[in-house]
Amino acid sequence: MAKLEIRIKKLDQDARIPTRRSGQAAGYDLYAKTGSAALEIRPGETAKIGTGIAVEIPDGYFGAVFARSGLAAKKGLRPANCVGVIDSDYRGEIFVPLHNDSGELQTIADGGRIAQLIILPYMTVDFTEADELSETERGEGGFGSTGI
Repeated sequence: MAKLEIRIKKLDQDARIPTRRSGQAAGYDLYAKTGSAALEIRPGETAKIGTGIAVEIPDGYFGAVFARSGLAAKKGLRPANCVGVIDSDYRGEIFVPLHNDSGELQTIADGGRIAQLIILPYMTVDFTEADELSETERGEGGFGSTGI
């Protein structure tokens, strides 16, 4: 499989470069850069957590920031925007807005794994306004129209 080179800049000398935990993992773990103190997130609240890194994503790709399944399932923490998007022209620090869905106070330690980054290709499109769209079997059937 071909590898894509992503340039990365540490904005803090102690920031951690994203890592993959297994050879077949699609996601690269992002690490919290909170300073020396742990960060607390109360139930129902969101905290914007820095990573101390910036990336240079090539044109035609974007960075998707997803929840870490263990953090979401065990601690009720997930990105507040569900999936974050890092555009290829963004050069600032990567932040993860973590939301606490649990009923308990949660703590994020400096250097803790907070989300995963997946680099994905995308297509640009030209939208063409039309009076009618082609017919399909599904038609205008929306939520739940194909079964539960």
